[in-house]
Amino acid sequence: MDLPAEKWKAHARRRWASLEPGLREQLSLAVPPRDTFLLCLPLFQAADEELLRRLALSNGVGKDPRAALFYKQEGNKRFQEREYAAARVLYSKAVSHNSPEMSLCYANRSAALFHLGQFEDCLEDIDRAQAQGYPDRLQPKILLRKTECLLLLGRLQEAAGVISKVESKIAMDQSLTSTTRQILLRKISQLKVKAHEKESSPLSVPEALSKTQKDLEFWEENGKISSASSSVSLNFNSCKGRHLVATKDILPGENLVKEEAFVSVLSPGKGLLLQDSAETTWDTRVTNGDLHCHRCLKQLLASVPCRGCSYAKYCSKKCAQLAWEHYHSTECPLGALLLTLGVFSHVALRTVLVAGFAEVSSLVKQFHGDDKELYKTEARGKSLDETRDSTAGMEGLSEKAKPLIPGCEDDGQYQGSYQAVFNLLTHAEKHSPEHKFLCSLSIIAICKKLLDTDLTIFSQESCESQSKLKAHVKLSAELSPELKILGEAMLRHMLQLQCNAQAVTAIWESESGDSIVADSEEVRLATALFPVTSLLNHSCDPNTSVTFSGTAVTVRASQPIPRGQEIFHCYGPHRCRMRAAERQQRLLCQYFFECQCQACLDELGSDVTGIVATTDIFCCSSCHASMQGEAVLRCSSGACTLLVGRDYLLHQLWDLQLQVKTALGLLQDNQPNQAVELLMRCRMDAENFLSAEHMLVGEIEDHLAQGYATLGKWQEAAKHLQRSIQIVETRHGPSSVETGHELFKLAQVLFNGFAVSEALCTIQRAETVLSVHCGPQNAQVQELQEMRACLLELPRNLLHRVE
Repeated sequence: MDLPAEKWKAHARRRWASLEPGLREQLSLAVPPRDTFLLCLPLFQAADEELLRRLALSNGVGKDPRAALFYKQEGNKRFQEREYAAARVLYSKAVSHNSPEMSLCYANRSAALFHLGQFEDCLEDIDRAQAQGYPDRLQPKILLRKTECLLLLGRLQEAAGVISKVESKIAMDQSLTSTTRQILLRKISQLKVKAHEKESSPLSVPEALSKTQKDLEFWEENGKISSASSSVSLNFNSCKGRHLVATKDILPGENLVKEEAFVSVLSPGKGLLLQDSAETTWDTRVTNGDLHCHRCLKQLLASVPCRGCSYAKYCSKKCAQLAWEHYHSTECPLGALLLTLGVFSHVALRTVLVAGFAEVSSLVKQFHGDDKELYKTEARGKSLDETRDSTAGMEGLSEKAKPLIPGCEDDGQYQGSYQAVFNLLTHAEKHSPEHKFLCSLSIIAICKKLLDTDLTIFSQESCESQSKLKAHVKLSAELSPELKILGEAMLRHMLQLQCNAQAVTAIWESESGDSIVADSEEVRLATALFPVTSLLNHSCDPNTSVTFSGTAVTVRASQPIPRGQEIFHCYGPHRCRMRAAERQQRLLCQYFFECQCQACLDELGSDVTGIVATTDIFCCSSCHASMQGEAVLRCSSGACTLLVGRDYLLHQLWDLQLQVKTALGLLQDNQPNQAVELLMRCRMDAENFLSAEHMLVGEIEDHLAQGYATLGKWQEAAKHLQRSIQIVETRHGPSSVETGHELFKLAQVLFNGFAVSEALCTIQRAETVLSVHCGPQNAQVQELQEMRACLLELPRNLLHRVE
């Protein structure tokens, strides 16, 4: 949720409509963020604050012992049903709330982690349980689990020490029943046998070897642009603004940018209910906030909770402490409000907190001297080729101070600093007045709330004045000079985000039921600002691929880029996903420019209607020729006179999509036979009105492959995946990352079916494609290499075996 909650947006619309016409006109003419912010400041009313307070109540972020008990009990139920992953998530929710039973929650989560094979995390939770006062009577149980973890990790000396400790506790504990004592002693005896076996076996060090693997991706840092390769240079002209250009011939897969986000905020994402969950007082949905670290975005297994709220979770004490020091100590009391106001408001606040008040104040004051002349220039308009960052860096700099390339430091270098973030273009004159009013009210609400929070965000000399102001200012239009500076900067950043925010994504992999073949989808984890990556202009047919690892982005060449050619990134609308007219409309609405990339010019200047038009069309049920027309579609074959209404065909498509969704649910519920039967009916229905290259046809083939793989019918699974790959290749191209992911699935099927020669060929092709887009350290690339190594170790007489 980038923008605020719907009820707050609706309230802001009503407030805007109720303003005097003269005031609306005044706000419409205000261009610099400072003018907009100061005009809106006295308009913020007590009713606005009260509505936000009520809306925020639905985003419970406080700690509640009752919630801890509920989540612990729910976790116990899942654990008893051997649903260890679900139990782990519920125990993590439990430890986010203060409870007298915190030690039990950590101990129970350690048990779930043990069954999931996460032994290091299991050991950490055992230590946490003991630090929280785990009951002495239960110590033998948790210490035996610790011993087993240590043995499985090969830490034999530590395991021996823990066994001695357990034996001592059992000998001294007079409260143990005879039966319990015998069970514990028997378990100790078994663990001693395991320890002896470990000592006798040769040492294996695959983990150590994997850590010493060298990164094969070549990288030479650019001397002028931080986080960029020496293969690119920063150019500027009035038409394209700032942009990156190749300084040499670049090969596919070469790294061009490797950048850490200046700031990122985890997106809550769509909440997923755990299977068989019923509606309860406490939220049992699983969101990004439960699955990823709120600082580094690393996937969570054993989360460390925030000391002050139940929402923020971290992968380690270090991440929790760094977040608290840099921004979360201020954000923590505002948690419910920030969830109500949306991610963009949160990013705007975190940006100024990370930068620090001194840096923010310096740039805001520097900007005030030159903004009038700047906005006069902007009002005259720009070229249609202008992108989301075309004049970034020109804001706030006098002619005397301007370097050769706008936004660079005094020494000519472009750094991923707050100065670079501050100078990203706001397009303030192009946002609607109503949108700026909504953003302003949201930022003012944060500023009002900051009056009641920690004052360490201000410089030392400003804290005293803030303290005095808090004593008598509770709700009024008046804010201190410091808060006005922060408010102006935050509004600036919120307006920048529409054109400059980067969605941090990850490939989420799951298994459908018992299928070995992975099902994957791209999910949005966070919203971030990457100052260097923001230099890339848009193309609907880009020459780069973008991947993320936590809060770091890597931009790689996806095709050969000759020297002198511009480096392009796709902002979302891609030629493979929509027609040129729709792409241009979307880019104009969000990024305020009309795309004139080569893909758009080629498509609009010819009779070719684009890839989408040929792969998402309806076909004649009689002769299978394409159907053409608007409200009523006519068969394109001269020998056929079939006429069908578009609405009728769209209803058929919608019904077919529902059936495919039902079949996918059957796969996830371990009912592959029923799923395959339904999907085969869907396939037959699709043949009657969809083109053979329609993406829904490809989805059906993909799900059929999963179903047959679950049943161990590898030849059938491979056949359907090959059909799916043909459709993906038609739409995205044989070297696309989408084709790479499908080839990875086919490699899995052929590997498990012992189709050795076919598997080796597919592995080679999948590895080549995925290495270009994702790099050699990508998890799928690593798995492909492991599959190849395994197959090459097989006897030669198995090379042509299929099943």
